[in-house]
Amino acid sequence: MTHRAKHGKISHATARIRGLLGPGLITGAADDDPSGIATYSQAGAQFGYSLVWTMFLSLPFMAAVQILSAWIGWNTGKGLTANFREHMPRALVYALVCLLAIANTINIAADLAAMSEALKLVIGGPSVLYAFLFGLACLIAEIFVPYHRYAGLLKFLTLALFVYVATAFTISVPWGEVFASMLIPKLPDGQDALLMIVAVFGTTISPYLFFWQAGQEVENTSLSHRSLYRSDRMSRFHFRRIAVDTSIGMFFSNLIAFFIIVTAAAALHANGITKIETAAQAAEALRPLAGELTFLLFAAGIIGTGLLAVPVLAGSAAYATAEAFGFKGSLELPASRAIGFYILIGSATLVGAGLAAAEIDAIRLLFWAAVVNGVLAAPILFAMMWLVTRPRLTQTSDVKLPRSLIVFGWLAALMMAIVLLLTFLPASA
Repeated sequence: MTHRAKHGKISHATARIRGLLGPGLITGAADDDPSGIATYSQAGAQFGYSLVWTMFLSLPFMAAVQILSAWIGWNTGKGLTANFREHMPRALVYALVCLLAIANTINIAADLAAMSEALKLVIGGPSVLYAFLFGLACLIAEIFVPYHRYAGLLKFLTLALFVYVATAFTISVPWGEVFASMLIPKLPDGQDALLMIVAVFGTTISPYLFFWQAGQEVENTSLSHRSLYRSDRMSRFHFRRIAVDTSIGMFFSNLIAFFIIVTAAAALHANGITKIETAAQAAEALRPLAGELTFLLFAAGIIGTGLLAVPVLAGSAAYATAEAFGFKGSLELPASRAIGFYILIGSATLVGAGLAAAEIDAIRLLFWAAVVNGVLAAPILFAMMWLVTRPRLTQTSDVKLPRSLIVFGWLAALMMAIVLLLTFLPASA
């Protein structure tokens, strides 16, 4: 085989992989935002390796939920909120969307604050200015870059997460102990351990991801002409693409979270540091213990994941709000043809940047974002599962949803209801 033929085959294979990986990969990567990094760092610092098993337990649930979200968007050509609007009381839909917008804006603020603090640790300077610049950069990209190019940019940013794999290999890790904790789960004693598990599950299964992935599937099918997928054969092929893309994205997400927990456990917990409340604190604590390279990699990861997550947070809030009130919204449309949609994106991003620049306690921001997300996740999941079992949706689909997917979806809804109960139980006890 000639060099040119080999190169052609490699290029073709690369193009196929890029085509296969899309909304699922981006959604999974966005789940490991700076707020999530803070949660996973705290889990490792406080409890060592004893909670690494949570990453593998949550994987089938989050994969099922995201595949169902994507299926709704692809099958109906409409996002989650538009479907809820057709089948649920308007007042309930507006309440859920309002809570989502509030949670996402707070989360954006927390992420921008973490990014600006991380950059300040590396180069010094004013974190307030960095928060606004990061927010502005994300906003400009969403407004001026068409979706088909913007999706490629977001895929590229997912590479930032690999720094957390690299970070784990810059320090000494007792891998035998790690794998033992992973294969033989043990629950640490005390209420704090239970609350940390609640926080981890609440971080991995976040409402904004449902709306984002459904919206991205709508964008994808619009670009590729939905009529092409009307045959049974092409519908089955496209559903397999959704399932593979999403499964890889969720596995990737949890794998990175696993390495963050391991890094925090090996570098912080092993040296007696058990209290980490922000991602920037985790990076700062690593510097004297694990060296400059580990610190720089961890800090770079915070910035890279934030640049990916902030547009996803703002975009999911805009998709949901636009659909709730019935006006046009698409990242593929220029700003002049979707003014309201881009105003929503701008408002969420700039208000978040303003909160971050106001130097409000980042811990308080994270707490309230977690509370609102916890309140949202269970009802949205139950609404989604009710939706995917409606004859009106299932009978119009060329693809029969696997029974296992439905079972895991219902179990995820039940699990998040339990998480919600456990979140508020200590406060009411």
